[in-house]
Amino acid sequence: MAAGAAAMLAAFPGCADAQLAMTEVATGVFVHQGTHEEASPVNNDAIANIVFVLGTYAVVVIDLGGSAQEGWDLRAAIRARTDRPIRYVILTHVHPDHIFGAAAFRDDHPDFVGHAKLPGALAQRGGYYLRRLYETLGDGAEGSEIVTPTVLVSTRLELDLGGRRLMLRAHGPAHTDNDLTILDDKTRTLWLSDLLFVDRIPVVDGSLVGWLAEIDHLTAIAADRAVPGHGTTVVRWPAAAEPERRYLETLARETRAAIKAGTSIGGAASEVGQSERGRWLLFDEFHPRNVTASYKELEWE
Repeated sequence: MAAGAAAMLAAFPGCADAQLAMTEVATGVFVHQGTHEEASPVNNDAIANIVFVLGTYAVVVIDLGGSAQEGWDLRAAIRARTDRPIRYVILTHVHPDHIFGAAAFRDDHPDFVGHAKLPGALAQRGGYYLRRLYETLGDGAEGSEIVTPTVLVSTRLELDLGGRRLMLRAHGPAHTDNDLTILDDKTRTLWLSDLLFVDRIPVVDGSLVGWLAEIDHLTAIAADRAVPGHGTTVVRWPAAAEPERRYLETLARETRAAIKAGTSIGGAASEVGQSERGRWLLFDEFHPRNVTASYKELEWE
């Protein structure tokens, strides 16, 4: 097994010396925690939590990181533990910090799995995201490219890894309009990707109203633990959803009040949700955008 792993690592540039820290949060479920920063050459866009899960006869990767380099590092971490085939690669949604490591797994010939709306989102945004990645990371973006899903999930999909089943669910507009969640039936671990932010401020890029509705559905799932898209590697479920719910409810309530009072969208961006300042990392970077997106949605209610 070690010889096979070494040969596979050698086939991928830049990954042979990788020492990607992985935490086993449940049996066979490994998570690397992203940093709470915006993408930069220093962090190489390694800002999201990324996961792999070991089955008896196959491996699944859930999110790939923000660059091909992070994907190679993740693949090296997998091969340091097993030579089982990487059969599935799950792209939980369109955002660049979750998808640009996918190219590192092409030679494994996995099924690339995504929401039924992900191809459209990639067609609309992918070129821009890729240009911005190269502008931001420079040489650190080398090898990064758009990988489109080959298996689409419109409602639900079950993946059998041998000894464990993963149940995938496609969600309506929330964080984006192409969010997937995954539940491992063996350990009752729920992977929420960016439908759950911990410590780092949530980003509204789909529907504020839809996200609040999805939180209600998700918190009804009987999981023993959850893995967020950003934040600590594992959290208690459903208790971990409450800070995010509070933030989104505050955003909705105060944005509606601003619209009713005739406050402009610019004025709302500087006034709404200020009680949440100090409770979230990167508040100043992302909260005004959330208010603007929410205002545009809610003014048509």
